[in-house]
Amino acid sequence: MEVSRGYMQTEVGVIPEDWEVKTLGEIGEVRMCKRVLKYQTREHGDVPFYKIGTFGGVADAFISRALFEEFKRKYSFPKKGDVLISAAGTIGRAVVYDGAPAYFQDSNIVWIENDESKTTNAYLWHRYQVTKWAISHGGTVARLYNDNLRTRIYVPIPPLPEQRAIASALSDVDALLGGLERLISKKRDLKQATMQQLLTGQPRLPGYHGEWATKELGKLGKISGAGVDKKIRPGEPPVRLVNYMDVYRRNFIYSKDLDHVVSASVDQAAQCAVRKGDVFFTPSSEMPFDIAVSAVAMEDIPDACYSYHVVRLRLDEDWDLNFRTYAFKTKAFFDQAARTCEGSGVRYVITQGKFRQLTIRYPTDKAEQTAIAEVLTEMDAELTALEARREKTRDLKQAMMQDLLTGKTRLVKPEVVHA
Repeated sequence: MEVSRGYMQTEVGVIPEDWEVKTLGEIGEVRMCKRVLKYQTREHGDVPFYKIGTFGGVADAFISRALFEEFKRKYSFPKKGDVLISAAGTIGRAVVYDGAPAYFQDSNIVWIENDESKTTNAYLWHRYQVTKWAISHGGTVARLYNDNLRTRIYVPIPPLPEQRAIASALSDVDALLGGLERLISKKRDLKQATMQQLLTGQPRLPGYHGEWATKELGKLGKISGAGVDKKIRPGEPPVRLVNYMDVYRRNFIYSKDLDHVVSASVDQAAQCAVRKGDVFFTPSSEMPFDIAVSAVAMEDIPDACYSYHVVRLRLDEDWDLNFRTYAFKTKAFFDQAARTCEGSGVRYVITQGKFRQLTIRYPTDKAEQTAIAEVLTEMDAELTALEARREKTRDLKQAMMQDLLTGKTRLVKPEVVHA
C-alpha cells in the first residue's frame, strides 16, 4: 500500500511522520487502587466504591471516609483528570476522574500515570474511544491484563500542541452533544408532564368544555386475541405480521415498517386483519409496567395480520386517529395494567377478561381529542428534530475522530522531520 508523502505506516496504521507511536507502558505506569475487601464495603456510606459493574454509573457499595483517606494516602490513587479504564467486562470503557471522593475496584479499573508535559489526559481520553484493546480471556470473563496494557496497546502521539488542539476540537463537539442530551431530556420530561395533564382533563385546553367519559376497554370496542403465529405453512397465503416488538417500540404502525412474513389461512387473515385505527397492546412482559404498551395502525394494511403475542382493540367510537396514539399512555392506565396482571419474576400476563375491564378517561368531543393530539404531536416533532440533530452531531464527531486522531486532518502546522 502506497503511503502519501509526509505520512508513515505504523502499528496503528498510517499517521504523520512527525507523530510517534508508543505503547501505554512507554507513556506511563499502569496504576490501580488498593484492594478493598467485601467486609470493608457497605450498602450505604461516605464514599462510593465503584466495581466493574457500576463503573461509569451509580455505585451500589460504599466505604468509610477513614478507609478512603488511609488508602488514598498510602497507595496509588488517581488525580483529577486521570482517565480510568475498565480492564474487565466492557474492555476499554473510559471515564475521566472528576476529583470527587470515590474509590475504584483494583485490577478491574486502572489508569495510566502519565507525564502530561508529554502526553495529555485530554488527548488520551479521546484516543481511547478508538483504541483496539488487546484482550486475553481468563475463565469466563474477558480481561485486560497489565502486560497487555503495557506492551500490546499502541497509541499514536502527536506533538503536544496538536494533542491539545485535537482534544479541544473534540471536546467542543462533546459539549454540544451534552447540551443536546440535556435539552432532549428536558423536552421529554415536559412532554410527559403535559401528556399526563391533558389526557386526564386537568387542565383543559382553552375553549373546550365538553364531557369526559370513563369506560372499560371492553365497552369501547371489540378486543381480540388469537392472532397469527410465527410460522409459514405450505398452502397458506403469506401475510406480514404486526408483532410484539412492533407494538412495544413504536407509537405508529405503518405498512413500510412491517417486514416479518408468515402465513395464515384466508379465514384467519380476515379475522386478524390490520385496519386503520386499530390499537394494539402488549399483554405480557418481563416487567409489570411494560404491560399494555400500545401502538396504532395509521393506515389499512390489507396484507398484514397481528401476532398472537399482541391484543387488538377495534374501537366502536369515532376517535381522532392521532389521539389514539396517546390516549393509552397515561400513568393511571399503566398502573391499572400493572396491578391487574398476573405472574412473578419471569413473565407477567394480563388476561383478555381483565384487559377488557381496564378503564380509560377521555373527551367525548372529537374536536378536543384532535386539539390534544395536535399539542402532543407538535412536542413530538420538536423532540424528533432535536434527536435528528443529535445523531448528525454524533456522525460529525465520528468523522472528526477518524480524521483528527489519525492525522488525516491537521489542526497544527506539521513539524519538519529531518532524515
